[in-house]
Amino acid sequence: MPDPIFERIAIVGAGLIGSSIARAAQAYGAAGAVSLYDSSDDVRARAAGLDLGNVTETLAEAVKDADCVFLCVPVGVLAPVSQATVPHMKAGAILTDVGSVKKQAAEALASADNGAVQIIPGHPIAGTEQSGPEAGFPTLFRDAWHILTPQDGKDEAYAEAVQRLTAFWTALGAKVETMDPGRHDRVLAITSHLPHLIAFNIVSTAFDMETVEQGEVVKFSAGGFRDFTRIAASDPVMWRDVFLNNKEAVLECLGRFSEDLAALQRAIRWGDGDLLMQEFSRARTIRKAIIDAGQDSGAVNFGRNRNGAKDEA
Repeated sequence: MPDPIFERIAIVGAGLIGSSIARAAQAYGAAGAVSLYDSSDDVRARAAGLDLGNVTETLAEAVKDADCVFLCVPVGVLAPVSQATVPHMKAGAILTDVGSVKKQAAEALASADNGAVQIIPGHPIAGTEQSGPEAGFPTLFRDAWHILTPQDGKDEAYAEAVQRLTAFWTALGAKVETMDPGRHDRVLAITSHLPHLIAFNIVSTAFDMETVEQGEVVKFSAGGFRDFTRIAASDPVMWRDVFLNNKEAVLECLGRFSEDLAALQRAIRWGDGDLLMQEFSRARTIRKAIIDAGQDSGAVNFGRNRNGAKDEA
């Protein structure tokens, strides 16, 4: 096994992503030692029995000797968690995150900058609808994109830190790309955030319809609705923070989506089969492009393995 990228890492937040980082770092030798901390007594107790690393009772103890600290907490609490973390980190260590919104995350991490640590926001585009320390698995990041949004105008030491963090995620099987935070948020608004919003909404609508019994919704769930329920089962705290912190990009995409949906509504009302065929055919070509790009499989069940289904966040 190759030498570890980092001798010691610390993970703050032992949920799906945090526990998966811990498992992957140990499985692939990307870190020599792993420390974890979670603000929940219950989560710490559960994590302690899962061989995820050294689960500590305090944040300071977890991060004090780490070469890289991963903040795996909701975007809405990144600022206070960052400010509580940085004073206990050693000089030259890397502080990064896994938030789905990068502009707000970058500002939150920067608010804790003391000039002694290297702040490099990041986002692994991987996940499942499961949550908690038990949900993590080492192959979660394999062949998934990991986006880094480095700060501008930094020195050579910062550039080297970016290279080390890139090497770490590459060791975990991810494909790493750098991007401007604002562009990241616009891209993810349409590829991840809006689809989740639609899923949450359509599942709620189905269960609120007075003409449909809830038992029938469950009993006769076809593939499309069933997959919406899988997405809608995602962590509500995380997604609340995503929408509140990426509101401009999401609302822009939602406006365009509403206009396009209205056009389909008119086509159905007026029997415009040509427009429906045009839009449905175009959607098929996009699906093929995603498969050709290796972002999914053309296998049955929409290319997902029920025991390790990946979902973007």
